[in-house]
Amino acid sequence: MKRILVTGGLGQMGSELVPELRRRYGAENVIASDLRMPPAGADASEGPFEFIDCTRQSQVRAAVQRHRIDTVFHLAALLSAVAEEKPHMAWDVNMGGLYRVLEVARESGCAVFFPSSIGSFGPNTPKESTPQDALQRPTTMYGVTKASGELLCDYYYNRFGVDTRGVRFPGLISHIAPPGGGTTDYAVEIFYAAIRHGHYSSFLGPETRLDMMYMPDALRAVIGIMEADPGRLVHRNSFNVTAMDVTPEELAEEIRRHVPGFTISYKIDPVRQAIADSWPDSIDDSAARAEWDWMPTFDLESLTADMIDKLRSKLGA
Repeated sequence: MKRILVTGGLGQMGSELVPELRRRYGAENVIASDLRMPPAGADASEGPFEFIDCTRQSQVRAAVQRHRIDTVFHLAALLSAVAEEKPHMAWDVNMGGLYRVLEVARESGCAVFFPSSIGSFGPNTPKESTPQDALQRPTTMYGVTKASGELLCDYYYNRFGVDTRGVRFPGLISHIAPPGGGTTDYAVEIFYAAIRHGHYSSFLGPETRLDMMYMPDALRAVIGIMEADPGRLVHRNSFNVTAMDVTPEELAEEIRRHVPGFTISYKIDPVRQAIADSWPDSIDDSAARAEWDWMPTFDLESLTADMIDKLRSKLGA
């Protein structure tokens, strides 16, 4: 990777991936892009920026050619809850954008990172220790676009030789990026509520178990798969990665160790609860560990301690 384009560079992951890539490869070599302009003083503005609508292939092509891009991190997408509210838009953005990025990559010889998700699984997938190669019959538009995107990336690698790689993310927890319309957003909101109010009302039920990961580990996974030796990769795309599986009740209990008296109540959102219930309780990431030495560094205890510390400083609490 020498010249990098990040689509969705101001989103939940992009806002943290762009600065990390710039630290590693040089600010001038990492071009952030999005449908909106970066706010003044934001990290994403401390280097090249392009206004790009990924559903417009000409805009993607122009940026790739102008900056001599060799690697695209394609993050632009609608997340799960928003995608259920706007399914037609989700298809246009999630699938239309990916197709156009892959076409430009085919023309220009670029590598492409595509993030999939545990949302690509469905209610018929094994719920516990979901294997790398499992039945995928998602019941949400978000899941449909992610499963389809995995297949499309495989096709472009097998048919055209495009160096496509990716991972299936669990819920991502960050002290920097705000929630972005995902089903696992409770795991970010709960920390803000604990520090500000000492109470949180969860939109998922107390025993809803989902895989989670702290953003620093997620960034390591993104960069790790793109830097991996291609000769070791059996799967190439959509590697399961995870760090922990947790319920809202378990997360609240861990937070109480740092915020005594913290309480949690439940006002379940039927849409997001149905989405969460269709996803695995835990996933098996042994393929990623074997093929490119994936290993998380944060568990629930260390994640919680770091989130509380960082947010107290951020919020002045």
